[in-house]
This record gives sequence, C-alpha cells and structure tokens, in this order.
Amino acid sequence: MNAHPHPVLLQGGTVVTVDVDDRVFSGDVLIEGGRITALGAGLKVAPGTRVVDVSGCIVSPGFVQAHVHLCQVLFRGFAEELPLLPWLKERIWPLEAAHSPSTLGASARLGIAELLLGGTTAILDMGTVNHHDAVFDAAAALGIRMTSGKAMMDKVGQSALDESTAASLSSSNALADRFHRSASDRLHYAFAPRFILSCSDELLRATLIEARARGCLVHTHASENPGEVDAVKAATGTDNITALHQRGVSGVDVVLAHCVHLSPGERALLKSTQTRVVHCPSGNLKLASGTAPITELLGDGVVVGLGADGAPCNNRMSAFSEMRLAALLQKPLHGADALPARVALRMATMGSASVLGRADEIGSLEVGKRADVVVTGLARPHLRPISDPVATLVYAAEAGDVVHVFVDGHQLVRDRRLLRTDLATILDDAELAATELLARAGLSSLRTSMAVPP
Repeated sequence: MNAHPHPVLLQGGTVVTVDVDDRVFSGDVLIEGGRITALGAGLKVAPGTRVVDVSGCIVSPGFVQAHVHLCQVLFRGFAEELPLLPWLKERIWPLEAAHSPSTLGASARLGIAELLLGGTTAILDMGTVNHHDAVFDAAAALGIRMTSGKAMMDKVGQSALDESTAASLSSSNALADRFHRSASDRLHYAFAPRFILSCSDELLRATLIEARARGCLVHTHASENPGEVDAVKAATGTDNITALHQRGVSGVDVVLAHCVHLSPGERALLKSTQTRVVHCPSGNLKLASGTAPITELLGDGVVVGLGADGAPCNNRMSAFSEMRLAALLQKPLHGADALPARVALRMATMGSASVLGRADEIGSLEVGKRADVVVTGLARPHLRPISDPVATLVYAAEAGDVVHVFVDGHQLVRDRRLLRTDLATILDDAELAATELLARAGLSSLRTSMAVPP
C-alpha cells in the first residue's frame, strides 16, 4: 500500500465534512496521491481519474476508534455477564495468555475486517503481553491506520501474563523501534501499561521516559469500574487519575480509556494537564461500570474520543453503535439537547483523531488531509426519510450501511466487500483459532455445541 493510488472522484454525494464549520453540501470529493485535493460541486478531473457515483450516499470522514483490543476479538461471547475485575481475571487474562502468534493474528484480522467494513479507518489498539508483532503484521496487510502497543504488566501476581519490569520495557522498546511510523506513517506505536493495578511505579515512570523519547503516545485504562476505583485507592491512597499523575502518566500524549468515575479534583486534573479521554459507552454498560460524565468533560474542554473497547465486553466494534449510545446516554442526565448528533459525530472523527495526535491529518474532509473516507448508503428503510444527514449517521445508520471505505486514498472496501483480503478465509481461520485458544486456556466448555455456520 505504499504506492500512491490512482486519483478518484467521489461524485454527487452528500458530503459531511466535520470541518470547523461543520459544512454539509451536495457535491464531490477528489482524492489524489492519497490526500483530499478538492471539495465542491461539479469538480473537473484529469483524464484517468476513476469516477465513483455516490449519489444517494453520505460521504464522511473515516471513523476513528481510540480504544479497541484486537487481541480480544476471538473472545467474543466467551466472557458474558461479569463485572470488570472477575471478567479480567477469570476470562480475559487466561485467554490472552493462551494466545499464540497464529491465534493472535487471526484475532487481529477478524477485528480489522469488522472495523473496515463498518467504516472505521483508524484505531488506537491495546494488545496483550506477547506476540504483538502479529497485530502489526495484520494491520500492515489489511490497510487500516493503526496506533498500537503491547500490554505492559509487571505486577499481576500469578497470571501467566506477568513479566519483569525490564522485560516489559525491553520488548516495548523493540516493538516501538520496529513499527513506529512504519508503512508510510500509517502505523504508529503507543506504549500501553495496562492499568495502574497491573503496573509497578517503576514501570509507569520508565514508560513515560521511553515513550516521550520516541514521540509515542501512552495508552492505559483508568477509573472504569467502582471496584477498580476502590482497589486503586486502597493500593495508592488516592484517586486513580491523581495516582497516575503522581507517577507521570498525564499530559497531551497520554490517553486514558473510560474515566467513568471521576471526582471533581480528577476532572480538574484532566483539564489542567490536557490528558486525553476515550469514552466506551457500550463496554461501560455491559460490564455495569456506569456512564461517564462526558457532557461535563466536554464542557471542561477535555478532548474526548470514542471507542468500542473489546469484543468480549461489547460484542460488536461499530462506530455507529458508540456514537448513538454516547449521545443517548447523556440525555436523561442533562436534557434532550445534551450531546447532539454533531458532537457525537465529531467525537468519533475529529475527537478521536485528536486523541491520537493526528487531527492535522485525519478526522475531517478538508483539502490537504489524508484521504480516509467512508461512503454510507441510504437505500435501506431505517434510513428514510432523510432530513439531517448528521442525525441520520448518528441515530439511524448501522455498520452494514457502509458501502465504500478508503484509507490513504486506497480503496479497502468496495460495494460492501473487502478488497485486500478474503473474508471467508478470515472467518474460517477465526473459528479454528478460537477452538485452539479455548482448549489451550482450559475453557473449551464456554463454547456451545451449536454448529459453526459454513
């Protein structure tokens, strides 16, 4: 995917730009050399430009999910009806520890296929402890834009995922040196200490030094669940966000997933340090963690993005689901006009792009930006009639409505089909890998006897 693709004109759609003026117009988007070079109506193009008729469709920026776990996609359905800490200790960590390079690659490919088919063009991913190069290899092959890092855990105790502080830093540094800004800058590395309870103070402080020396993000979990918040306070004597800040984990290059349970002091700390937050509404609901104070954080000027989190705490990785829930959850708390559709869409595009530190390149349709573009069809009953295209995207559209997807100007989805991989092979590989993984983890009983579809 390094060579520049042929020029493409997306002609005659409803263009939702998510630019500073939230412009929406009927017209065209011209893609050349992997970037957007013109926006408008009736654009003239050079000979050889491929013209794609997108009349009757919405053309929007690719969705950016700022917190996902590709390593967990194979666990979908195998960790049901559990709160966070038992969910981790009884299911997620044993399954992650059982991953081989082949099962991890199968998990990543399945997740990336789902994300691309649903219009997500860029992600911030947190891996498991081992074999993380398999995730980067999958992203390189399938074409998604990804920032990712192996999970860092040196204080788990008896878990098979436990690693020494030195080994955690060494392996993370090696991955960063190999993958950061690779694949023509499409792939970035993020250092990923899992959460404060699984990381020593030494590891957290050293991680910030190593990440900043390389210009990498730091990505962790914080204040997701009441039980976790209580455990952090018992271990550190203070609130989660404060404890992280005391260990250096705050700032514009730090991404905190969740932030559901925050004291006023923690909110003030997020604002003053400009630490980034990612809202994962579906996962927070399914694990009974709560509803994050997103209206308040946005009012404080905190940069907030969206993410689906992992398949075993959500069961789907749809940007449309997260936008809709993000908007709906705030309305009973703050009124029907709280978190309107345009804000939810911005969180899923420019907000998450800002979380990734890439808002100057992706997140909106503007001349000069990278051509990460999604075309959403409007031909199904749940989408009609159409009044406000933004409200249609946020409240009515679904992942299955996505027709075309471009990343860096390369078309990865055409007419709802992946172009760079065979979906049937991905599905077959995933079923075999799931069976292997469950057996190795000693959890085969979690799978029912229902026949796997052909």
